[in-house]
Amino acid sequence: MDARLVGLVVVIGLLVGSLPVGIAVATASGPSHPSSTLETDRGASMQPAVQTPAATHAAWPDSSISDTLEYRTELRQLPDQPGEFEAEFQFAIPESVTKLEIDLESGATVEGADGFEETDDGRYRWTETSESPTIRTTLSANRSADGGHHAPAHTHAHDVGADSAGDETGYAFLETGEWGVVQVPHLGLSFQRTEPVGLEKSAVVDGPGATGGDIAFFGPVTEHERSTAGETIRLAVPEAATLDEDPADVLEALTGGSETLEIGARNDETFMVAVPADADFGPEGVQYGQADAWVSADASLSEPGSVWFHEYVHTRQEYANSADGTTAETAWLIEGQAEYEAARLGLETGLLEFDAFSRFLAGGERSPYADGVLADQTTWTDDRTDYVKGRLVYGDLDRQIRTATDGDRSIESVFQRLNAADGPVTGATFLESLEAVGGEDVRATAERYTKTAETPDMWDTAAHEAAFGHSSTDMTVGLEPETTSITAGDYEWPFLESHSSESAGEPAVLAVPADEPLTIPVAVANDGDAAGTYDVALQADGKTVAYEHDRLAAGETATETLSWTPPTPGEYTLRVGDEQVPVVVRAPSSVAVTDLSLESEPLEAGESVTATATVEATDDRPGATLVPFRTASATDKQPVSVPAGGVTTVEHEFMFDEDGQYEVAAGEKSAMVTVGHNAPAELESVPGFTGPAVLVAAALVGGVLLLRLRRHSV
Repeated sequence: MDARLVGLVVVIGLLVGSLPVGIAVATASGPSHPSSTLETDRGASMQPAVQTPAATHAAWPDSSISDTLEYRTELRQLPDQPGEFEAEFQFAIPESVTKLEIDLESGATVEGADGFEETDDGRYRWTETSESPTIRTTLSANRSADGGHHAPAHTHAHDVGADSAGDETGYAFLETGEWGVVQVPHLGLSFQRTEPVGLEKSAVVDGPGATGGDIAFFGPVTEHERSTAGETIRLAVPEAATLDEDPADVLEALTGGSETLEIGARNDETFMVAVPADADFGPEGVQYGQADAWVSADASLSEPGSVWFHEYVHTRQEYANSADGTTAETAWLIEGQAEYEAARLGLETGLLEFDAFSRFLAGGERSPYADGVLADQTTWTDDRTDYVKGRLVYGDLDRQIRTATDGDRSIESVFQRLNAADGPVTGATFLESLEAVGGEDVRATAERYTKTAETPDMWDTAAHEAAFGHSSTDMTVGLEPETTSITAGDYEWPFLESHSSESAGEPAVLAVPADEPLTIPVAVANDGDAAGTYDVALQADGKTVAYEHDRLAAGETATETLSWTPPTPGEYTLRVGDEQVPVVVRAPSSVAVTDLSLESEPLEAGESVTATATVEATDDRPGATLVPFRTASATDKQPVSVPAGGVTTVEHEFMFDEDGQYEVAAGEKSAMVTVGHNAPAELESVPGFTGPAVLVAAALVGGVLLLRLRRHSV
């Protein structure tokens, strides 16, 4: 490495069976393959199917991003090798990355590499001979659901009945040679870079099939799609599967759940695939990764705790999909919550009657489930105690919170608080949040039901109506009206309109420099006729990053300020209420100063001169940075953001107290200004400015940043 540049080593640990979190700043879900049929559903009815030609993928990447390390996983079925598949990892490496090593998943066999060489410890090092290196591997596809060989970590079978133990002896992932549903493999990465760099990953199926980025299906599929509340739900129905429900009904139910459920942030995209019901699967459904799931094609929407709803709820469990997750005391929440919320969504969407809902939850009253202590798994004599007793306890806590607060709060408010907290959800933090939302009595009840074998009785229709029959407070939450800029660091950054004809009609985007905290102004209005409590969450790419709450009288308004510092460069979607804010976080190399001009008028000592820098975006995304205007004695920074493909100018005033010749610089450009009529011939130059200079003078300090990327399947 050049001794003038101090590289920062970034180590990205990625474990098999764990979820990528916190580093892939704009994780791009893999598109469906062009050979699949796509049906889009934006309203009440499905649009006609459009058959696109079977084709090859366009060259990738179609452009490079100066501050983003990109890799795409191209998946291929191997019909002659049932139980295996091929994954080719393709990289686009920016100039700011000087070293790169990758760590493959255990069991991967390397079939070929271009631009990588194997190291003594079994990893693969970039040889720096290509900016687009590739490595091709084969992997075993089949993963058993019984915790045995190749079992994916944290995979949970959906409970098939209130008292059924279920059958988990089959597969959680399976490839038959004719079709397959597989986990998309991920990599461990470590790299050195000279400026902030983001990581973006995507996945595609090379051949018939579809993927959401964490789960892939091999074989011809028809895709159905519907969007609501900023979330797009994709449903892939394979030719090999017979779907019992109408795809439109599945999407209607899931989008209704998306609008109703408030336990965690919505994902930009959720991918679900119906798998053949007669295959040797153990569970009826598996959620894997951040927002991918498969469901047995014979699953019903109207059964209590529908698998469709159950797996969708898992995609919204932020705390479970985080790097911290739960502890042994609170692990029961993952399945208990999914079971209860699935049943509640069925009830509230009219797919269930209360009697069926009641019988489903009441299963937790009976042995062996009632005999276990939820917080102590060693007391469970049935490993589905968290599903069966857990849903009853979780539901009763929800009922008690609603009763104690006259419908103003629910258990969803508890998880809005927990999602924004640092660290795992422990027994203590869960109880503290319950008390903060529902009061001391609710906490005391929770302690009995989670720390002892005591079990609640299922409530009756009258108790349900008393708790759940309250009309909700009508709160409106969104950005402050007429917000045209956002504060990042010490400066205001305006929203940018796209200059590209291809982006016409797209929302304005906010471009800000890396490592600067954003401050988001949020307006809250109580439009109802009663006082109530509001919950305000700032969400970034499916993660709650800031949270506030307070009481607000009927007809009153309030303003909250939420802050968040993006972890790396990349594209983010911020959500506040029902509003979305596209944000692009950029490193200094995203813009370049292409010209620097000074006023030509004669300048006397003590007078000011304006320097104008022309700034261009360097790639296909908007650029943003703080441009340093420098003289021999001072540096002042000015904020500048540029639309993708755009050009703008930024100005700065200089003042010199004495006659002389002075050099001023901005970015890689410099100019000379003469002050006074008898200026000395000697030039006062900018230190270190000899020819092209980097936009930011200070080199990054070396260090190690460990970011764990985990996949979580529940």
